Amino acid sequence: MSVTDLMMTGHARRGLALTRRCLSRIERYDPLVNAVLTLDPTALEQAARAERRRDRAPLAGVPVLVKDNIDVADLDCTAGSRLLIGAPPARDAPVVGRLRAAGAIVLGKTNLSEWGNFRSQDAPEGWSAVGGQTRNAHAPDRSPWGSSAGSAVAVAAGMTPLALGTETDGSIVCPAGANGVVGVKPEPGLLPSGGVVPIAPAQDSVGVFATRLRDAALCLAELTGRTDLSAAPARLAGRRFGLWHTPGLPRLALRAVASALRAAGAELVEVDFPEHSGLMLAEVVAMQAGFPEAVAGYLRTRPGVPDSLAGLIAANRADPEELRLFDQGVFEASAALSAADRALRAEAGRQARARARRLLDDTLRRVDAVLAPTNPPAWRLEPGRPDPRPATSSVLAALAGYPNVSIPAAKDGGLPLGVSVFGPPKLADLLPLAAAVEQSCPAYRAPALTGPTPSATNPRRSPCRRQPRRL
Repeated sequence: MSVTDLMMTGHARRGLALTRRCLSRIERYDPLVNAVLTLDPTALEQAARAERRRDRAPLAGVPVLVKDNIDVADLDCTAGSRLLIGAPPARDAPVVGRLRAAGAIVLGKTNLSEWGNFRSQDAPEGWSAVGGQTRNAHAPDRSPWGSSAGSAVAVAAGMTPLALGTETDGSIVCPAGANGVVGVKPEPGLLPSGGVVPIAPAQDSVGVFATRLRDAALCLAELTGRTDLSAAPARLAGRRFGLWHTPGLPRLALRAVASALRAAGAELVEVDFPEHSGLMLAEVVAMQAGFPEAVAGYLRTRPGVPDSLAGLIAANRADPEELRLFDQGVFEASAALSAADRALRAEAGRQARARARRLLDDTLRRVDAVLAPTNPPAWRLEPGRPDPRPATSSVLAALAGYPNVSIPAAKDGGLPLGVSVFGPPKLADLLPLAAAVEQSCPAYRAPALTGPTPSATNPRRSPCRRQPRRL
């Protein structure tokens, strides 16, 4: 379900047909993977309006699902928490407003790791008290990773051509890799972060999932008004890529990409970042220091919900469901920090971000971009038990505030493996390099969940509805 393919075949008046197709696949396949929290009851009305538009904007009539930590007017925005149900935001987040202005159809909201997996160290990725456990699109007994689990799974399962996610560190690229789709995490600030539940504003970024990089780039170009955000592949002859064999991650996908790039004329050299693990620790302590102020700033925009981290902690303790399976240890540790501890940790975070930028900038004197494994094969879900906390290559780009793109590259036992491409500080410079990697190593593109798609729902009985909350 490619946006650019539809444009090239002339299917400009596509809103109703595409929306019905997406709703049909959601009805059939979402019970298997639990990716979609809520459907917007106005989706078909939006589609009808899109078909009446006189322009042929690239996103006009294209359905988009939105991670449920991004405000959509009159739909609950829960961040996966029961505490935010029943007080929907009155206004769209600016990035959602840009989707609507471009003619896109806001199809609904997707499940996520509750509070971006920043409430408990024990809760598994893709689990929330509101939505339950999202499952991998290629193997529903496996993890989808997170925190943008539902958005990645919905695209992988062919339930939407595009989805918005967010990332602080790994929350776009990791579920993209685990579910075999493209995930683009821009540099923070390329898309507006207002109306988005924060973790660490210096690193938080809104990004896009798609089956092809050109679709994600097209979406980002429309949402930013930037003509330089193109997925036209760079010429590989004379390009140099750094291969980072990230400790703890399999080398299969990196080997497959490296072989294809060499055959296309690129040069590859080994690079290493031995300070990687130390930077991860500094990142976490800095996040805990800044989270109370950041989340309180968002909560104050939502009348009818707790207005501080302390209020969230108290309300969780009073809720019989929120803490039934997993604790709120990260919340409590963050709230317990003294003012002096916060200042020390914030400074450690600033130093870590500067160090990450220096490491990448120094490496970019030798190479055009870095290639690293995105993910291991998705692990088996074990209900009620924490994840194994696998390694990740995302921390350097996340800390530096640089963009990162995950491209499907290989499979291991039928489970997707992605390769991350990062280094240049601006997405406009990274996209052509990532597109060349994608073009040189094309991966399996069909929807992960296959089978006969049910016929379009009778238009007199709209399938758009709020889905039951899964507790």
